[in-house]
Amino acid sequence: MIERLAIIGVGLIGGSLARALREAGAVRSVVGIGRSLANLDEALSLGICDEVTQDACNGVKGADLVFISVPVCAISAVVAEIAPALASDCIVTDGGSVKEAIVRECEALIPAGCHFVGGHPIAGTEHSGAAASFATLYRGKRCILTPTERTNPAAMAKVEDLWRLTGADVCYMEPGHHDRIFAEISHLPHMAAYALVHAVGTADVEGENVLSFTAGGFRDFTRIASSDPVMWRDIALMNRGALLASIDGFSASLAELRRRIDRGDRAGLTDFFTIAKQFRDGII
Repeated sequence: MIERLAIIGVGLIGGSLARALREAGAVRSVVGIGRSLANLDEALSLGICDEVTQDACNGVKGADLVFISVPVCAISAVVAEIAPALASDCIVTDGGSVKEAIVRECEALIPAGCHFVGGHPIAGTEHSGAAASFATLYRGKRCILTPTERTNPAAMAKVEDLWRLTGADVCYMEPGHHDRIFAEISHLPHMAAYALVHAVGTADVEGENVLSFTAGGFRDFTRIASSDPVMWRDIALMNRGALLASIDGFSASLAELRRRIDRGDRAGLTDFFTIAKQFRDGII
């Protein structure tokens, strides 16, 4: 049982965690913390939180667990801000999709007697805000925890337990390894979607609004380009090295596809598409 849970950033991710833990009967009190008073008021009216505040230090007082769900570049600053107000033995964890820099910085900032556990729930939609949250977001999804030699085992066990209560499948990964994997399977696809929509949206085809002719395929493929631009700006910058390597790999693959089209290489194109289809069909 979490006696007092503080959620910093009551949006899709933080709000859904609070809803799921409430549904599981695992939390007595939830305080929502954020900058937008309108979003906090909505979280209160929806029953996601028992109380809300824009003052992070005041909000975390007495909390035995703090979950931070803000843009990744802001997570360390939030930990630095709340550190003096944390109760003894408080556990702080996060939902950021970049881990190496966040874990390193937050472990250095967390006060003695408190604990930081890096985490990344692999779930989401293109929507944001408290109203977008729902209790079943994490059911059947993975949540990756990224311990280091400094991670307190009891704190890690409690964070694992809370994610399992949401219905998530918990696994462990070294922070740097996490960032290299997610540069490929999450960060690169978002960059590709944004780049594609930007390219098509700015295409000059005899004055036509090209996007007005899009159908289901284009919309399905580019859905993630409706995600929060600030969040993805921060992810791109914080995971810059791994993401640039992923973009280089994608650029090389796209260049090879262009060469086969330019040559009119029927067999080569069939082979390229077949290999890609086999990879895609192998995804469970």
